Amino acid sequence: MPAAAARATGPLLLAVGRLRGDGGPEAALFAHYNARLRPPLRLVEVAEAPAGTSPAERRRREGAALLAALPRNAFAVALDLGGEAPGSEGLAVLTARWIESGRPLAFLVGGAEGLDPAVLARADYVLSLGPFTWPHLLVRGLLAEQLYRAQAIRAGHPYHRGGRP
Repeated sequence: MPAAAARATGPLLLAVGRLRGDGGPEAALFAHYNARLRPPLRLVEVAEAPAGTSPAERRRREGAALLAALPRNAFAVALDLGGEAPGSEGLAVLTARWIESGRPLAFLVGGAEGLDPAVLARADYVLSLGPFTWPHLLVRGLLAEQLYRAQAIRAGHPYHRGGRP
């Protein structure tokens, strides 16, 4: 896919779990920041593994579903506690590089048990949102906000207050 086409369709967010009902505050947070992104993330949800399966089997099944939904030539960014935490300015630089690569961009968010080693092995980059453990449904909104912030930094928009925590 040409770089322009990859940008026109927007990056993918492949996430384990489906928001139920009205989606609640997690869905509202994601929708709020995703609406600000140009282009917005295209959310693809994959089912959580059945309750009662072991954590390793849950990761395996959910990981297989994520990998099946991932375009073959995508630049895959896995969100994992063990990844790099580049900061907002660093993420702005990284996302610019990823977008300019011409490959479709996809972010992968695991379920409550995290990502399977096969997903981490396939990832082109492993990104951490910091040392805290976040609920997997909340990560969608946190990621969308940080991607919007990175976009604002690249555009010189005052949304990001550089030098302030």
